[in-house]
Amino acid sequence: MCSDVIFWRLHLHMSVFSQSFSPCGRFLAAGNNYGEIAVFSLSSALSPDATDLSQTPILTFTAHEGPVFSLFSTDSHLLSAGNGEISAWSWAELINQQVCVFINAPLCRSSLEIPEINAMTVNPTENSLVIGGGDNNIHIMDLESGVFKSVLQGHTDYIHCLSVREREGEILSGGEDGAVRIWDHRTGQSVHCIEVYKYEECARPQYGKWISCLTTESDWMLCGGGPSLSLWHLRSMSPTSIFPLAGCQRQANFYQDMVLTVGGSSHQIDVFTNLSYRTFSLSF
Repeated sequence: MCSDVIFWRLHLHMSVFSQSFSPCGRFLAAGNNYGEIAVFSLSSALSPDATDLSQTPILTFTAHEGPVFSLFSTDSHLLSAGNGEISAWSWAELINQQVCVFINAPLCRSSLEIPEINAMTVNPTENSLVIGGGDNNIHIMDLESGVFKSVLQGHTDYIHCLSVREREGEILSGGEDGAVRIWDHRTGQSVHCIEVYKYEECARPQYGKWISCLTTESDWMLCGGGPSLSLWHLRSMSPTSIFPLAGCQRQANFYQDMVLTVGGSSHQIDVFTNLSYRTFSLSF
């Protein structure tokens, strides 16, 4: 009975902070506020013969002492970010249910003033790692040398999420200040600023204005947090779909045929189509 109560309490207070797809697209990694990473088999979860067991993790392990604030996948590795450190795990080993940290890099020598790393992504054009966090700035690190080479400044509060539009040469960032900023990574200048909470169809004043999740695919952007999760057409800078979700979403992604996965203030990861139809949920 005691263990059941502890398990129930852990799930009650669990939040999914981050997620990332494997390079092959058949697996999903999700990180929570307890520092755990769970790996799910999407092919099993999406199978016509799927059972409740098919939607549980094939592997769960502790990655950081504090929350897993951000996850990002390269061609071969899963990167995870916690308080002041970035770790890397081999996807091949994780899929085979083996846990062996490949890299564990503390960032105390960087220019980050507050160690919390809320977001990271890779800019393949420049072979750089883009990091955002508690000092309101975006830091660009050269992946070959490990040297921080530039800082993008403009947000007035914590940065929570990042995305790269490689073809347009742009970096997108969302923060506690309620702004989505679009940067030209070649000049380091902010070229657009979208204040999502000022759009009536997106505004949810009861939750605040902060932007906690953001991702892009071609001309489309998905973002949410205090404002409702919404799909935006970037050429017209306007929202096209609003998703009927309670609470604040911390992570969202495009997957294959415009299927969206969302992690929020619960132990569940909800999966939607781009027209806001909920297809199923995954759970730690």
